[in-house]
Amino acid sequence: MASLSIKRDESVDEVLARDLANFYADPLGFVNYAFPWGEGELAGRQPDVWQSKFLEDVGRQVIDRNFDGFNAVDPILFATSSGHGIGKSAITAWLILWIMSTRPNAKGVVTANTAEQLRTKTWAELGKWLRLCITRNWFHYSSGRGSMSLVFRDMPETWRVDAQTCREENSEAFAGLHSASSTPFYIFDEASAIPDKIYEVSEGGTTDGEPMWFQFGNPTRNTGRFFENCKGKFRHRWNVRSIDSRSVAITNKDRLNKWVEDYGEESDFVKVRVRGDFPSAGDLQFISSELVENAINQMPGNESSAPLIIGVDVARFGDDQTVIYPRIGRDAQSWEIKKFRGLDTVQVAGRVIEMMKEFEIRGRETNALFVDGGGVGGGVIDQLRALGYDPREVHSASSPTNRAYANKRAEMWGNMREAMANGLAIVNDRELKEDLTGIEYGFNLQNAILLEKKSDMKKRGAASPDMADALALTYAQPVAPRMMPAGGAMIGQIKSEYNPFEEIA
Repeated sequence: MASLSIKRDESVDEVLARDLANFYADPLGFVNYAFPWGEGELAGRQPDVWQSKFLEDVGRQVIDRNFDGFNAVDPILFATSSGHGIGKSAITAWLILWIMSTRPNAKGVVTANTAEQLRTKTWAELGKWLRLCITRNWFHYSSGRGSMSLVFRDMPETWRVDAQTCREENSEAFAGLHSASSTPFYIFDEASAIPDKIYEVSEGGTTDGEPMWFQFGNPTRNTGRFFENCKGKFRHRWNVRSIDSRSVAITNKDRLNKWVEDYGEESDFVKVRVRGDFPSAGDLQFISSELVENAINQMPGNESSAPLIIGVDVARFGDDQTVIYPRIGRDAQSWEIKKFRGLDTVQVAGRVIEMMKEFEIRGRETNALFVDGGGVGGGVIDQLRALGYDPREVHSASSPTNRAYANKRAEMWGNMREAMANGLAIVNDRELKEDLTGIEYGFNLQNAILLEKKSDMKKRGAASPDMADALALTYAQPVAPRMMPAGGAMIGQIKSEYNPFEEIA
């Protein structure tokens, strides 16, 4: 840590602020100045080669933009994929402290793939480096649950950075940070698993001031915005790098080499966890992005004799949505998908009936109606049966017909995946694509395929796959087409003048 040269009538903080002004465009210089390298717990330590190069590149980007404090400049964008143990959390802390110490009224948001990762790793690492930092007395650091922040003591509202979970319902926290005369900034840790919605909202924070956006993570999925920023359609906008764990001084080379021996240099395991490269088919990704794109581009054929099947996934939690998805044979593309939030069981039943009647007008009998019977779905089923309809109740945890799958849900998804490989046409919808490619899988003790639970997806920051679950429900059982009976009423439907929205209009 540097010593201060104090002039007459200057306080220590004034001298420190004067010195730090020299590091406005020099984050590596700040890191070397602000921490006591070679002393105490940093004895024998120094920034790694990749970290030094990274910080130098950031500094050059600052100089190139020539920010004057008034006119907005293009954002500084860095996306870094890496293997394990390279020091991502440390450089995250350094970037936060450099920005906050050199830019009055800077405002930032930091997030990670799970709340636990954010609290115990990312934010804890910031606390460690703040304790060692020459500007530690300037800031108040909070690490409590639901209240993780770093604020300038004298200006806590306008000069601060907050840690936010990346759940989609928290997306408002990532909206425009409004720091026109300073630096609004975002840092995403384990960026591969952060929902695309968070990325989209964060774009609004890069339109004023001297914005910066840093993304780090193991590249576990070859879908989503992190992939697109590193390898896909947005790559030209970002400063992209990939860090092999074997090239970093602090990593355990013996452990890394054993992984390579066990799994192979070209395995997805080594690509993701050692080389910092994206997997060929998604790390534990049940449905590949290639398969989804093929299904989107598939033109539906003549399905006039195929059965009409409707799947209904009923919302369980406040941020989930109820989805009603119709499919006629291999055509899941030509029909409107209904999505709702905040409806009770009576209202959901009404919406289902409305869709069935719409198809009836077109001359289409609903041959099967599959409803998820878990949670509040049972209430929807009861309402439909009370009105004379015949929904088929499906329980995700029930036993499958095919013992290659651990339960009914995995089997339905497996049937859906097979259908996509055999010509199923699906809607070009962002939510649906994310749902289909976002779910991961594993195996139970019997080596049967077991899909990730919705609750586990939420814990790692992914959205609940409501649309995909509704489509998967249409593959719960084989369905044969049935003829419209005389009189025009659907089989299992009572003839009545019932208006499903009479009581909820």
